This record gives sequence, structure tokens and C-alpha cells, in this order.
Amino acid sequence: MILRLTTLQKSTSARINAPKRLLIQQSRAFTSIDDPAFRTHSTAVTDNTSSEYRSWQASQNIDIQRVTQTAMVHELTQQVSRSIENVVPWFLNTMPAPYFRQVPESFRLDHIKAISAIKDASMDMHMNLKTHLPDGRQVLTFIRPGTMPGLLLNMIKELPFNQRSEEYMPLSRVQIYSAEDDSMSLNLFVYGEESKHQTDVTLTGSQILEYAQQVMDGSLPPQDEYGRPNPKPNNTFERDNLIQHMEKCSESYILRSDPRRFLSQIQLFEKVSGSDNISVSTEYSYLDENNDEHYWIDIALANTLPHYALEQTTKLLFLHSFDVMRAHLDNVSDGDNGTITLLRMLVTPVNGAKGNEATFNLLQQELKRCKWLNDSTMELVFETHPWLGVRRGEIITAMAAIMHPIMSKQNAIAFSKGNILETITKDRYIKHAAAIVDLFLERFNPKGPLSDEELEAKSKELLSIIDNEVEDTSAQALLTKMIDIVKHTLRTNIYMNNRYALGLRLDPKIMSSEDEAPRETPYGVIFVHGRRFDGYHTRFRDIARGGMRLVTPASPEQYALESAHQYEECYGLAFAQQLKNKDIPEGGSKAVVLIDNIGMSETGKDFVMRKSVKAFTDTILDLIVDTEETREEVVDFVGKKEVLYLGPDEQVIPEDINWVIKRAKQRGYDTPAAFMSSKPRAGINHKEYGVTSEGVNVYLDVALRHVLKIDPKQESFSIKITGGPDGDVAGNELKILAREYGDNAKVVGIADGTGCAEDPNGLAWDELLRLVNDNLPIDQFNPSKLGEGGAVHTVDTEEGVKARNSMHNRVQADAFIPAGGRPNTINIHNYKHFLNPDGSLSAPLIVEGANLFVTDEARQLLFEEAGVVIVKDSSANKCGVITSSYEICAAMMLSEEEFFDNKDQIVSEVLNKLHNYAQLEAELLFREFETYGGSLPQLSKVVSDAVNAATDSLSVALESFSAEDKEKLLPLFRFHLPQTMADMSFDKVHERVPAQYISNAIASCLASKMVYKEGTKFVNTLPKEKLASVALRYVEAEHQIAILKSALEGTEMPEKEKESILKLLEAGGARTALGVF
Repeated sequence: MILRLTTLQKSTSARINAPKRLLIQQSRAFTSIDDPAFRTHSTAVTDNTSSEYRSWQASQNIDIQRVTQTAMVHELTQQVSRSIENVVPWFLNTMPAPYFRQVPESFRLDHIKAISAIKDASMDMHMNLKTHLPDGRQVLTFIRPGTMPGLLLNMIKELPFNQRSEEYMPLSRVQIYSAEDDSMSLNLFVYGEESKHQTDVTLTGSQILEYAQQVMDGSLPPQDEYGRPNPKPNNTFERDNLIQHMEKCSESYILRSDPRRFLSQIQLFEKVSGSDNISVSTEYSYLDENNDEHYWIDIALANTLPHYALEQTTKLLFLHSFDVMRAHLDNVSDGDNGTITLLRMLVTPVNGAKGNEATFNLLQQELKRCKWLNDSTMELVFETHPWLGVRRGEIITAMAAIMHPIMSKQNAIAFSKGNILETITKDRYIKHAAAIVDLFLERFNPKGPLSDEELEAKSKELLSIIDNEVEDTSAQALLTKMIDIVKHTLRTNIYMNNRYALGLRLDPKIMSSEDEAPRETPYGVIFVHGRRFDGYHTRFRDIARGGMRLVTPASPEQYALESAHQYEECYGLAFAQQLKNKDIPEGGSKAVVLIDNIGMSETGKDFVMRKSVKAFTDTILDLIVDTEETREEVVDFVGKKEVLYLGPDEQVIPEDINWVIKRAKQRGYDTPAAFMSSKPRAGINHKEYGVTSEGVNVYLDVALRHVLKIDPKQESFSIKITGGPDGDVAGNELKILAREYGDNAKVVGIADGTGCAEDPNGLAWDELLRLVNDNLPIDQFNPSKLGEGGAVHTVDTEEGVKARNSMHNRVQADAFIPAGGRPNTINIHNYKHFLNPDGSLSAPLIVEGANLFVTDEARQLLFEEAGVVIVKDSSANKCGVITSSYEICAAMMLSEEEFFDNKDQIVSEVLNKLHNYAQLEAELLFREFETYGGSLPQLSKVVSDAVNAATDSLSVALESFSAEDKEKLLPLFRFHLPQTMADMSFDKVHERVPAQYISNAIASCLASKMVYKEGTKFVNTLPKEKLASVALRYVEAEHQIAILKSALEGTEMPEKEKESILKLLEAGGARTALGVF
């Protein structure tokens, strides 16, 4: 048998985990000493039959052994007893009074036992205790020797739980204490949500309610017994309001809170409730008996990770030379808005720092920024160059991010994102970077911004210094580009105190690289730099709309690639949007937000995405709303009000849409309900109504008839599709194919992220529609429904991945509809894979339901070398953006209730409008394709360019029109709208719709009408300076033709002749009346 040491006390024992460290892991303070770590391994105890014995044992006398054991137990017990007798008085005298008031007795006993054991072992005061509470929460107690500055920060870094773990438990409470003799720090970190019990808060919070009643009655003196000012009466302190608030709080928070502190934190809570803001207050500590400088800092942080809030706040205090002596952290529910973290810290200045007003003002400002700072910024200003300060550090990391997509075109390795930031923050160059940032701050200082002349002069001075002092060519190029960014910034929110992220309204010319081919310059670019994300919003007209997509790479390598191409993707999507927005008042735009949530749990990823959406959109509002706050804090070099609208794209969810609209209203945006389309209740859900697919199918129908001479209503045809049955465009296209053509439409292949299904005889319609209706991907296709030669491939095998990735190239079909997939899937390097090995076509027709699936170069080469006819995305899937435009109109012209009550009729009318717009352009495209030749993608761009050029000319001309002349053109806008919407509200159009929007609507309606009717040649051959006047004469001519047609229909003549004359008038009457051919 092996003899084990008995426990030191009946209910406690200890385990030494490492030198100078004691780890306690049971709900009581100590673990059992029969743990293997405490077993003696060198020798073993024997019974009286064993030949081995220990040196202290009498080998033949069992009674002596028993006496010896008893003596040892007694001695150890006495030793522990003496240790506890010494520790308890010291502990009671040295721990601060709040510790005994706020920490439960059972925990205090565990702490005393642990400290006694460690002192008895003559080890340093360095131990971790782990306690499991009955409700599943865990309490980590860290005890460390001393109270030196930075000790708390080091402890926080040791905490085991973080949002990257699937077992992540939120930090729900923190209690920080320092011994009054500075011998140790004792800190408790509670993980997991406290169980909600049906307790009567009027009992648990009776002291708080009583104190609040005295405040409201005015029965309290101006100061309490410690000299602290008592709070003033506030509606928040009314009994009912307090009870309602306490019902959101944990019982432990209520019981531990001093009434005065509780009321103070309620006021902070109310300031940030319903938002994502931060509120900070500071107060001198009146309870210090040694007259040292001690201050209480209270912070309320809405919707933040408590662990992160604690760590970043502690970092910032350390940076400003404040030591944290005591701290408390609690979380309080804010209903649908999430959770508010309440952090209270007792701090004292160290290393010569002073707690004056200027220091605390700066500290408050930077505490508010900490929540929204990127990790790269935090590292720069807290570790690498603390002298920079938060504001300057944030600008430097933002400029590094802007430079990446520009400079990487010159040298992707030298100008990687990491290398750019590393270069400009090297000790040799950081002073130059800081000087450039100071120039930026001077330029946009609301108290006295630099003029253009002053900016130019100071820029030349800096360039001269850089030229003389910086020899490294890469560093010189980057610093020079930073100066260019300053000169090309037209607005920024850098001086707004409550901003979520840093936003720059850029002159788009800054994004152009010297080596790239000339291309159309956008109207405006907004760059947003925030915590874990960078975002671009690019638009091609003053009033513009387009979707916001979230890009979340899965690996650091993929993130680096996406970062280099982020602006190009945003530009390409916005330009494609501009081409397809030709039928609506808004120009094209796009927002691409690149988010770093690599390696996080699903909960953590979602949290970061939702925060990124909030920070990105709120920063855009900083730069476009006209409020007293922005007029005071944002220096404007744009010179005009800007109007833009967002829409949901990849990974944007209804929760985001609702928040953005609510926030736009709070921020004073003129038409908040229109700021983002697809609001769940008052929007037209694209997937639910299949609006994009309705248009795609019109182009497919026209293309089949013109290119393949197939009447799809009467003849069979085959289709292959990328995009799953559970997707928007692909799923709805399947429903429409079945609705319109039945068994004539044979889907021979379909691929999505999960795999692909193929059947040369057509996949079973009943199974496809089951997947669509049940919102299931293609890997759920039932193999038993396959015909001869059919197969289902899933991506859980290498062969399945290859089959999925090549389906759009391999499978033979009459037409291919890319209705999902990443941009540039078919490109200049792989376009020949779309052909069969013998050079024949795997599909002679492509109708692009997805954006940018085929690159411009690949489209042209497929047409020139193989004769593939491609209907470009800017034509084929334009009906989605037209629907979103109608949502914007509805949000401006109707209340939410008016829209909802008439939604079915309005949606029906919108679908009819979509079919009409798609049919008009499809017929024009193929008419000009068959008449003039060329590739369809080029003709699609010609059509868009013709409409957009006419719109731009008309918009400029309308600025000089009188109100009376504009009113004559207003019916164009009315006719564009769904009839029910127009009937209900058009008489109030001037009250509800911005004048600039009305002008754009008139111009776009007239331009598209003229191009679709008369063709691109008619518009493109007109001199630009005459385009507007001809268009206006065209409207009048159309009016006259309408009168003639009406008169003709009432005359008596043979019907055949009358019909022929009416057709001639309809086809060319207006153009003939103009005398322009």
C-alpha cells in the first residue's frame, strides 16, 4: 500500500502546481492533496509484509508507526493553525472595507485559507483560485504580490476566456482590490451570466429606493457625511423607474452597490441606452484618509465585449500613468439593444502624473475612442510609440490602410499592408509620419482650418524635409502618398467626440495608380477605418444607391489578398451598379466592408460583423448629415450636401437594416426610412418576391428567341446554373422557369457552396422545388431522383470540390445562368475552360444573374474566339436595383403603415414595371445587336452610357429651369412610379421628396424613355450641348403625337389602315416631328 499525507484540515487541501504558484480548482479554496502532484514518488510505503520501508519508520513495530503518523498530523495541524492565527488579523486589517462588504463570506474564507497555505509554504503571494458556482458560472481569483502599476493589466492578459473560443463565457463581473499595505492584489473575475431569480427588487434594493426617495424629496443635505455631493433630483430616480431598471440588473449587483454609486451609474446607463455609445464621468475620491490623489472613473459602454472593455481601459490608464487600486465591472441588460457594461475604477496618478482637468478631459476622450480602435492602432499608441497619442495613431493606421490598395499595384510584396505600416512607423520615419498627421489635423481643425494656400505651402515644406532626410525609396513613396491623402481629403469626422470610427470623404483621384489604364473616375469615395474593419463606399453620382456587403476572409492570407483588392472590388461593383441604375433616379454605388474575425467562434464573428455595420454606417452619417454637431466639428471642402442610399448585400441581416434606419433618424438624416432599403416590414424583400430573377428571366426568354431561335413556351431547352436552390437569384429563377415553361426547361446542372447536382436529362423539378421551398442547398438533392448519367457531388471530398468548381464549364447546356459565385470566376486566364475539348461551346448563351462573375476581358474573348453571346450583369440583373429604388420612393412618400396596408398591390405593380423595363432594354439590345453587330456586353454598356449621358445633361439643364417648367415635366416621374403609390401621395411629392431627387428622377425617366424608344445611335449622335434641348422637345413632340393618336382613333376609316398609321406614329412620330434622323 502507498501511504498518502492526510489533509491539512477537514475540508481543505492544497496542490502545488509550479514553483511560486498555487492553483486552487475546487469550489472550496483547495484541491485534495491526494492529487498525484503531491504523492511522494521516490519511495513507497509498505505493509509489514513488504521488504521496503521508509527511514523514519520502525520496521517491526506497527504501533510506533501509528504514533509517528499521529505526531506528524498534530504538528502539521498546529503549524497550519499558527499560520492562520497570524494571517487572519493581518488580513482583516489590511484588506479595504469594500472587500468585506462586497465579497461573500465563503469566498473570504477560501481566500484566507489559500493565503495561509502559501505563507506557510514560504512561497511568494502568487496564486490562482478557480471556483464553480451552482448556476454554472466560474469565478477566477488572482492573488499577486504587491500593487505595482500595470499589475492588473498583466492579470487581464492571463485571463483564459476570449471570444475566439467555442466555450466562450462572457465576463459578467469584476472586483479588484489592493491590500492597504501594498503587499498584495486580490482580484475576482466572474464568467457566465448570473441566473435570473424571481426576487423582489424592492427588498434587495430597499436601501437604494430609500436613498433615491430622499434625493427626490430634497431631504438630503448638499453633501453626505464624507463631503461627497449628493445627486440632484432626476426623473430617472422616480420609484417606478428605479424598480424597472433594477429588474434588468443582477441580484448581486444590486446588493453590492452603494446607493449613491447605483444612482450615478443609472445616469450613465441612460446616456448610452439604445445606442452603441460610451459615457464617462470622473470624481475625486472623498474617502481617502491619507489625502493621496485618488479618483473614481465610471464608464458605461453599450454593446461591447466586457473582457475587451476592461483590458483596453486598463491599458489606457496605464499609458496615462494611472494605477488601478480598485475596480468593479457589471453588465446590465438594455433590452433589444443588447447589454451595457458598467465599469467603475478607483485610480491614482503615478510617476509624476497629475489628475488635473486637462488630463481627465483627454482621458475621457480617449476612453470613448478605445472601444472603436483597431488592434493595429492600439499596439501603435500603447506599445510602440505611446507619445503619439490615440488620435494621431488612428490617422496613421487609417492612412496605411488607404495606401495598401493603391501602392500594392506597384509592388505587392514591398507594399503589403503589414510592410506599409511597419515602414512608416519605424523609429527613423515616425517623426515624419507624425508631422504629416499634424498637417491633417491642422487642415480640419474646426477652430481654424488651413486654407488651400496654407496647405500647399506646408505640404511643400514637408516634402522638402522628406526628400532630404529619407533615403529609402519605399519609405519616401509612402510618406509622399500620405501627404497626397491629406490634400485629397475633403471631409473627416476626426474631431467628432462621439464618433464610432474614423471617416474620410476622399477625392476619388487619390485612389488612382500611376500605372493603371484610364477609366471613369467616381463621383465620391468614403473610407472608414474602425475596429477590426476597413470599409469603402464608392459612388458615381451625387445621389446614389447600392448595396453594402461584408467580406469576412477565413485566413490571414486570404485577408491580405482581399485587402489589396478591396477598393477594386468596390469600384467594379459600383461601376456595374452605375450601368444598371440607368432607369432610376439614383446613380450607382457600392460599399465593401472588409472585416477581420479570423479564428473567432461563430458568436464572436457575428458580434464583430454587427459592430462593423454600425460603425461603418454611423461614420458615413457623420460625413453627410447636416446638424449642429457636424456644422461645428466637421470642416467641409466638398461644398455641397451629399445624398446617398444603402441597400443590403452579402452577410447584411434584417437586424442591421433596422438599426441603420433607426440610427439615421436619430442622426437627423432627411429621409431616414430611405437610407437603407429592404426594411423587413416596409420593404420589398428581394428573395421573397424574386425581383432580380424576374428580370433575369425576361432577358433569358428574349435571348433564347433571338440567339437560339427557340420559343421556350413551345420548345425544350437546357440550363445550367451556379447558385443554390436556397439562394435569392438561383432559387427564384428555378421557380420562374417551372412557372413559365414547365418541363420545357431542363436544368442539367446546378452548383453552390455545398456541391453540385447534374443530370443530362434534366434534374427532377419536384425535387428542385422542394429544395427551393425548404431553403436547402444543392447537396440535399435526393440522389434517387436522378436519371441515367446523373450525379450529386458534395464538397466533403476532393473529387466533389473539383466537380463543383468545374460544373459551369463541363456540363453541356443551351444557356448558362451564373446566379451566384464570387466575382471574376471566369477570367482572362481560364475562359477557355468554358469551351469543350474540341473547341465547341459548353453553352452558346450566358445570362449573368450574378455581378461580375465573368470579367470584361473574358466576355470579349469568349465572344470573339468562340461566339458566346453574353447578356451582361448590368442589364440582366438590373431589376433588383429598380426595386430598391421604388423602396426608397415609398419610404419618402408613404408612411410605414400606408405602405404595409397597400403592400400587395404595390408589389404587384412593381413586378409589372420590372417586366416592362427588362423587356424594353432586352428588345433594344438584340435589335441593335442584329442591326449593327458587336458584342452584347459592349452594347449593354453603350445603352447604359447613352442613358446616363442623357440623364447627366438633363440634370444640368434642369438646374436652370424655372419651377413652372419643371412642373410640366413632373408627370414623367409620376408615370415611373407604381400607380397606387402615385395615387396615394404624388400630390405631396414636393413636401416629402428632396428637390434634387425629383430633378434626377425627371432626367433619368426622360433619358431612358428616349433611348429605349429611339435607340442609342439617336442619342449618341446628338452634340452634348444640344442633348438636353432635344430631349425636352422630344417630350413635347410625344405629347403632340399622343393627341394625334387619340384623334385618329375617333375617325372613321378601315381598321387595318388605322392600325398601320397608329403603329407608324408610335414608332417614329416624335422623332419625325423633331426633324432629327
